[in-house]
Amino acid sequence: MELRHLRYFITVAEELNFSKAALRLYTAQPSLSQQIKDLEEEIGVRLFNRTKRKVELTEEGIVFLEQARLTISQAEKAVSMARQVQLSKQHTLRIGFITSAEIRILPKILPHFRVQYPNVKIELQILDDSKQHKSLKKDELDIIFSRLKVNEPKVIDQVIFKDELALILPKTHPLAALEKIPLSSLEGLDFIVPTAPSFNVMNQAVNTFIKQNHLKLKKTQNSTTIVDSLALINAGKGCSFLPKYVDPFSSLPNLSIKSLEKDLPTLDLIMSYKQENTSLALKSLLDMMETFFDLSHN
Repeated sequence: MELRHLRYFITVAEELNFSKAALRLYTAQPSLSQQIKDLEEEIGVRLFNRTKRKVELTEEGIVFLEQARLTISQAEKAVSMARQVQLSKQHTLRIGFITSAEIRILPKILPHFRVQYPNVKIELQILDDSKQHKSLKKDELDIIFSRLKVNEPKVIDQVIFKDELALILPKTHPLAALEKIPLSSLEGLDFIVPTAPSFNVMNQAVNTFIKQNHLKLKKTQNSTTIVDSLALINAGKGCSFLPKYVDPFSSLPNLSIKSLEKDLPTLDLIMSYKQENTSLALKSLLDMMETFFDLSHN
């Protein structure tokens, strides 16, 4: 039994005339009669009493009519609810990001986006790379900003820019007076290392740089966030390799941001989204990203 059988039955029950019902349903009368006959055979009861002069519902048909209307109503409600969910998705933008994007991308994009698209609900989640990638694959996020490419056929990965690293140390340290720090001077410093999963890519890049330059650094403390690292440096507890985007925090009285004599590695900030995602909100954000950032090199 299909929903169309119920709709055919309901129309005949309302008209009590096969010719008029066929006109309403834009079908031929013989076809409609056959559909009703098939329905009766399937459920095993007669729904209509037919004579040459009139068509009447049987007692079974009256009961069946009430339930058929409820079934059609529930089916229509299900369709409506599914479409509402789809519509809400079209008007919700779910963004995953790391600290770099929070500082360098979102403040540029979101104020303009909210003005142009006030009806779009924006959901923001700060997550490490691994959790962002999993959420994107499971369609729990529409777009992510992370350090690593997702590297899957259906996902678009675009490098937005490269974050530069710098040596952050106390202004009171003698090396802070130098324009650039010699590599040989690093081995005498106490290093603070951020250990949260969100810093894995940065720490790997720094460790590779250290090995390539045959350095042995003294790691004296761990920290969980950039803010923790900066607070420890400001208190004179050591130094750290951190992205240069911490410049806004340099207002702390005892921070100095220095380059080395040899360039430190850079860190990619990558925008990723599913190619098959047809969300209008996502498309609008991508158009705005093209306006604010040079993506032509990707």
